[in-house]
Formats: sequence, C-alpha cells, structure tokens
Amino acid sequence: MKELRIIFMGTPEFAVQGLKNLIEAGENVIGVITAPDRPAGRGRKINESAVKIYAKKQDLKILQPTNLKSEEFLEELKSLNANLQVVVAFRMLPKAVWQLPEYGTFNLHASLLPNYRGAAPINWAIINGEYKTGVTTFFIDEKIDTGAVILQQETKISKDENAGDLHDKLMCLGGKLILDTVKLIKKGNVQPQPQTLTTALHPAPKLNRDNTKINWEKPAEEIINKIRGLSPYPVAWTLFENNRQQRQMKIYAAHLIQEDEEIPKNPENKSLTAAGGRLFIKCKDEFIVLDEVQLPGKRKMKVKDLLNGFNLERDAKVL
Repeated sequence: MKELRIIFMGTPEFAVQGLKNLIEAGENVIGVITAPDRPAGRGRKINESAVKIYAKKQDLKILQPTNLKSEEFLEELKSLNANLQVVVAFRMLPKAVWQLPEYGTFNLHASLLPNYRGAAPINWAIINGEYKTGVTTFFIDEKIDTGAVILQQETKISKDENAGDLHDKLMCLGGKLILDTVKLIKKGNVQPQPQTLTTALHPAPKLNRDNTKINWEKPAEEIINKIRGLSPYPVAWTLFENNRQQRQMKIYAAHLIQEDEEIPKNPENKSLTAAGGRLFIKCKDEFIVLDEVQLPGKRKMKVKDLLNGFNLERDAKVL
C-alpha cells in the first residue's frame, strides 16, 4: 500500500465534494490550491472560493497563486513534497506542475471522455439531447482533457433535468469517483486506458452570449433542450418585440405544449401569445410554453406572475 501525500486543486462548489470525500475517508491531504480571492457583487465584497471555505474549516494549508508558472509558487509546491495531485474544476496546469508528483496528477471531468471535452460538459450534454453522461478521472497530459482514463461512472439524464440538477448529481458521483481513484492508486492497481477517438465526438466549448441565444428556427424539442441545458446558469435568452420595442428575455424553464393546454388560434411563426395565464411561442413544428422568465431590471418570475402586470400586444413575437 502506497503512502500518499495529496494536494487537491479546485475552486467552485463542484470541487468541494471530492475534497470532502477524501478528508472524511482519512486520506492524507497535505494542501489545497484554489483561486485567489476576488471582489464580487455591487459592494465588491471579497469572495473566497467554495473550496477555500471548506479547506479553512478543515484547517488545511491553502495556496492561492495568481501565476502557476512563477518560481515562487513552484518552489512552495515542491516544498510540500506531495506524491499525488487531484484536480477538479481548476485552471489548466503547466507541465511543471502536473508532472511534479511521483504518482501523477489526475483530473475529474464531468463527462464520459473523450466526449464533451472542454469547459461546459454538463450544459452541452443536455443541449445536445443526450440520454446519458457521467464522470471520468484521467491523468493530465499536455493537451486539454486528453489523458489516459482511470475510471468512469455513467448516469442517465432525465427529460425534466436541467443543468443545475445534473451538476448536483455529477458532483456527488464525481466525489465518489475521486475517492475510488485514490484507493486504486494507493493499491498500485491503476491501469489507465488511452481515450478512444471516434468521428461522432461532441465538444463542450465555453458558453458565451452567442451560443446561449435561442435560434427559433430550430425544432421545438431542441429549443427546450437548450433552455434546460443553460438553466439556472448562464440562462438561454432571446430578443422579443412588443409594442414596436425590442427587449431581452431570459428563459429559465419551458415545456412543449401538452394535450390539455389550449393552442392559440391562427398564430404566426415566432409569435408570442398570452392565453389563460400562459405564454406561448409558435416554433416551426410545435408550440413552446414558457414557465419561468426574467426581463431586464426585473427578478426571475413565474410566467403567471409576469402576466399580471405585463401588457403583451397581439403582434408580439420573438426575434
């Protein structure tokens, strides 16, 4: 059995579960590396990362480098004499960092690699209408998300799950997979496998204003998947025209029209119609019913609440 000295690297809430599992299992975590504190919000209050908050409670040594290539940081890292590094939702590591420990550096990725390499695997799996996804641990190499796979755990994606739901599910699965991976390394039983590439792989690029905008020319089911895949963050959005004015609308939740919901009469494509406390959008092949939205300067709200104080003209439409 190997004697491990583990450094954990991570920043957001998604990474905390893995660190927590290691601590609660009694693994020897000798230090945590996380993002520097940053001001956030209107008051510019200094924010600590979720990983730092948990690490402080566990009285762990914490490093917050601004430059992972600096000699000062590399010397401090070497002085900890770790022989394994575990990475979850952190920055891209320079080779001088990931090649340092004797037993390597492994990363947890929220997809079944090699599918959905990139920054937003949870979102894109739902946007693309996948029925399953999972988590993968792999040894880091010189490219992004390409290293040899150690373990994978698969899970189903249900039709009513959004990105937030799937995030929480994969966070728990990932925490367990990290612990399982560390146990394999301790026993010397790791048999990493190269990633098998096919022509049908989907990427998971960073989300931005362009790729989160809804294209109303797409089939209704694809639009619903996009809304689910971007909720609760960063949120799908559209422009709409009402009373000859253009405004933006964020859409947090929507569904395909049900049999018991009355269809608006004679709608044009992309029409935005209110009826019976509901808000309908006519797509090319079907109606979408909006459930939860947000207008500029307003809070997120249920559509029935929005319609109580919102005047929608007969010729309103999405753009």
